[in-house]
Amino acid sequence: MPAAVLQRPPRAPAARPGAPRRTRVLALAEARWAAAATVAFLVALPLQLTGAPAGFWGPLYVLTYVTGGWEPAWSGLRALREKTLDVDLLMVVAALGAAAIGQVRDGALLIVIFAGSGALEALATARTQDSVRGLLDLAPGTATRLAEDDSEETVATADLVVGDLVLVRPGERIGADGRVRHGTSEVDQATITGEPLPVVKECGDEVFAGTRNGTGALRIEVERDAGAFVIARIVAMVAEASGTKAPTQLFIEKVEQRYAIGMVALTLAVFVLPLLCGADLERALLRAMTFMIVASPCAVVLATMPPLLSAIATAGRHGVLVKSAVVMERLGQVDAVALDKTGTLTAGTPQLTAVRPLPGPGWTEETLLTLAAAAEHGSEHPLARAIVAAARARGLSLPAAEEFAATPGTGVRATVDGTRIAVGAPARLLPAGHPAATRAGALVAELEEAGHTAVLVLAAGVPAGVLGIADRQRPDAAATVARLETLTGRTPMLVTGDNPRAAARLAAAVGITDVRAGLLPQDKAAAVRAQEAAGRRVLVVGDGVNDAPALAAAHTGIAMGRAGSDLAVDTADAVVVRDELAAVPAVIALSREARRLVVQNLFLASVFLSGLVVWDLAGELPLPLGVLGHEGSTVLVGLNGLRLLRAAAWRRAAAPR
Repeated sequence: MPAAVLQRPPRAPAARPGAPRRTRVLALAEARWAAAATVAFLVALPLQLTGAPAGFWGPLYVLTYVTGGWEPAWSGLRALREKTLDVDLLMVVAALGAAAIGQVRDGALLIVIFAGSGALEALATARTQDSVRGLLDLAPGTATRLAEDDSEETVATADLVVGDLVLVRPGERIGADGRVRHGTSEVDQATITGEPLPVVKECGDEVFAGTRNGTGALRIEVERDAGAFVIARIVAMVAEASGTKAPTQLFIEKVEQRYAIGMVALTLAVFVLPLLCGADLERALLRAMTFMIVASPCAVVLATMPPLLSAIATAGRHGVLVKSAVVMERLGQVDAVALDKTGTLTAGTPQLTAVRPLPGPGWTEETLLTLAAAAEHGSEHPLARAIVAAARARGLSLPAAEEFAATPGTGVRATVDGTRIAVGAPARLLPAGHPAATRAGALVAELEEAGHTAVLVLAAGVPAGVLGIADRQRPDAAATVARLETLTGRTPMLVTGDNPRAAARLAAAVGITDVRAGLLPQDKAAAVRAQEAAGRRVLVVGDGVNDAPALAAAHTGIAMGRAGSDLAVDTADAVVVRDELAAVPAVIALSREARRLVVQNLFLASVFLSGLVVWDLAGELPLPLGVLGHEGSTVLVGLNGLRLLRAAAWRRAAAPR
C-alpha cells in the first residue's frame, strides 16, 4: 500500500450563479457554514459559563460540530479513499477526540476557528478568481446580427461566426473581434490596448470585443470565433496558468510526501511514549492531537502559489498573459534581455516611403508596387502589410498570386501574372554578377544610409526595383531599455534581421550598444543560446515568425501579441496583448515581487510551524491555541500572497526606479 500523503486541497468557493464580480462573503458556502457554527458556539458558551443545564447548551455545541465540521469531514473521507491524508479530517478527528474526553467546549472552539479560517481561505481564492472572471464581464453576452436583408437579430456572442455582420449602437460594448465595414465612431479600447483616449474607428479598422463604442453606429464584420477573441484568450491563458505549479511548489510537495510519513510517526510517538512513562491518557492524547495539528505544513504548502497566481491575475488584467506559474517564477530570474527590432522596439506598423524601379521593360512605380504587393499579400510580416497597404492606398488592383512561399528572414516568392516574383531582404535575394545587381545595390545602400529598410523585388530572377520602408520608434522604447538595464544589470541586446545601418540607428536612439543585425531566425536562436551557454538567463522579446526559434531557445520568451504572429504567440511563454513595450519590465518586476513574497511566506510559515511544535513538545500548548496558531499562520500566508492582486502592485512594478 502506498504511503498516505498529508495535504490540504484548495477549497473551491461556491459562489452562486450570477454573483457580482467581487464575491461577497455570504455568497460562499464555507462562509455560511462558518457563520452558523460561530453563532451556535457564541450562544452556547455563555449558557455553559453561567451554569445553565446541559440540555440548553449541549445541542448548540452539537450544532457547532455539525455545521462547522461536516464539509471538511466529508472532504477528508473522500481523500482518505484515495490514500491521501487530508488535514481537514485530522482537525475534525482532533475536535471529536476532545469531546470524547469531556472537553466539548475546546473541541467546539477548534471547529469554529478551523471553519473560520477555511472561510477566509475560500474568500481569498474567490477574490483571485474574481480578478480573472471580471475580464469576461467586459464582453457583452449578446450582439445584434444583421441579415442580408438588413433585418436585425439578437444572438449570443458565443454563436457569432466569422463573416457575420453585427451592428453596434452608440454606447454599446462591441461583442466580437472584427473589422469596421461601415460607419465612423470613437472606441474606448483601454481594456485591451491600454490607450487612455478613445480611438477613431472607420471602415477597415480593427476592433476588439469588450471595448466600448462612442457616439457613432458601427457595422462590424466578425473576423474571429468567440473562443479566439482577444479578451477570451486573456481569460483562457490566465485560467490555464492558474492550473500549473511552479518548481518551488513542486519541490515543496515532493518534500511534503516524506514529511507526512515522519509527522504521522512522531504523532504516534508523542502519544505512546508518555503513556509508557506513566503519563495520564487524557493529557497524552491532547498533546498528540495538538502536535498532529500544529505540525501540519499547510502554511508551507500555501506559501508559493498565492503570490504567483496573484501576479498572473494582475498581469492579465493589465494585458500581459503569463502562461503558467512556472513562467511567472522564471521571469524574475532573467539577467539578460534580447530585443527584436520591428514590432518590438518599433511600433510594428511601418510605412512605404520609397518606390525605386530599375530601368527595364515597362517598369514604373505602379507596376513594381503592384507586383510586390500581390506577392506579399499572403504574408503576415509587418513589412509585407506596409507594402500591401500602400498599394491599396494608391488604388492599385492586385492580381492573384499563386505558388506562394515564405521563408522567414529572407522574404516571399509567388507567381504573379505568370512571372515568378521574389520580395525580401537584399542580402539574401540580390543575385551575383547580374548587370542590374550593381544598380540595385546602389539603391539599397542609399535607402539604408537614410535609415530606411530596403526591400528588393526580383522579377524572373532579375532585380526590378527596390522599396524603402520606415518604421517609427515606440515612444516608450528608450525608457523600457533603461528600465531593463536597471533590472538585469546589463544593457539589452538587439537581435534583428534588418540591415546593420538601420539597426544601429535605432539602437543608438534607444540606448543599446550590443547590436546583432542581418540575422536569420536560426542566427537569432544561436545568439540566444550563446548567451545561455555563458550562464545567463535570457529573456527574448519579439513579435514575428522569425522570432519564434529565439523565443523557444530562451530561458523565457515574451511575444508582442497585438501585432505579432500566431506562431510567436504560441511559442512564447508570455504575451503582451496591449501595445505597451513598458509592460515587459513591469512584469519582470512583478515576478520578482512575487518571488520575494514567496520567501517571506516560507519564512513566516517555518517560524510558526517550528515555534508551535517546540511549544507543544517542551511545554503545555492548549489545543485551541494550537489550532489558532496553525490556522492563523495559514491565513496570514495566503493573504500575504494575495497582496499582489491590488492595483497598487502593478503601479509599483511599472514605476521607473
